[in-house]
Amino acid sequence: MLSPEILLTAIANGLMTGAVYALIALGLTLVYGVLHIINFAHGAMLTAAMFAVLVLNVHGGVDPYLAIPILTPVFFGLGYALQRFVIGPASHGDDSNILLVTLGLSIVIENALLAGFRSDTRSIDTPYGFSVIEVGPLFLPTAKVIALAGALLVTALLWLVLSRTDTGRAIRAVAKEKTGAALVGIDVPHVYAVTFGLGAACLAVAACLLMPSFYVNPRVGGAFVLVAFTIVVLGGMGSIPGALVGGLFIGVVESLSGLYLGESLGQIGIFLIFILVLLVRPTGLFGAKA
Repeated sequence: MLSPEILLTAIANGLMTGAVYALIALGLTLVYGVLHIINFAHGAMLTAAMFAVLVLNVHGGVDPYLAIPILTPVFFGLGYALQRFVIGPASHGDDSNILLVTLGLSIVIENALLAGFRSDTRSIDTPYGFSVIEVGPLFLPTAKVIALAGALLVTALLWLVLSRTDTGRAIRAVAKEKTGAALVGIDVPHVYAVTFGLGAACLAVAACLLMPSFYVNPRVGGAFVLVAFTIVVLGGMGSIPGALVGGLFIGVVESLSGLYLGESLGQIGIFLIFILVLLVRPTGLFGAKA
């Protein structure tokens, strides 16, 4: 039987990893909540953000955490432009077209990264990459502790934006009833683009938090987006609190599954939960029926 210290360490590591998962899922659930579509380019955009962190570090000497204020507005603008000038016009108002366009974007981004960076797996060396913080009997990786704090902070800021600002109220109005929002003067295409931009900005922050302790290759985003989609379903499609709670829970499940079944089988628990949620509560923990 495993000792309490090992179990506590596994749970703590799961919470720290789950917080970053939640941050990735936030962008996915935000886009779904407003545009009511799944963004198939989400994983490829995360990969692009991770490579952007790598390039800034290798060629500019920029620490991954210091890249957050640089890449967040860049990816917000990228997401805004993609939705406003590519996805929106190409979809012609048809949700099925949006799915196809985002799938096409995913293929284009992934192949562009393959052409530019090849298929090599790369990582970043940082002074704190292998340092730990001692908390009682636990020794927690510094990079993961910072990632947990950063993910929780970004989630809180996003909640404040959506609940306390005019832009947030417009986003919630469009998510609830886009026709009514348009009738009262809200620029719906602009809100769609802002929402997509916020989702991309969340990916930029997640990439900066991931890179000190993770690797990147042109296909790495696919694995993350599968976990993120499970989190969105678990927490409830379109629910920001659900994405946070679901991310933390999934992180713990993955960590404990890896502890008992081996690291290579760690994600079995995640997808078992995914199937159970679909069978028992399809709307998720915080979701509402349509």
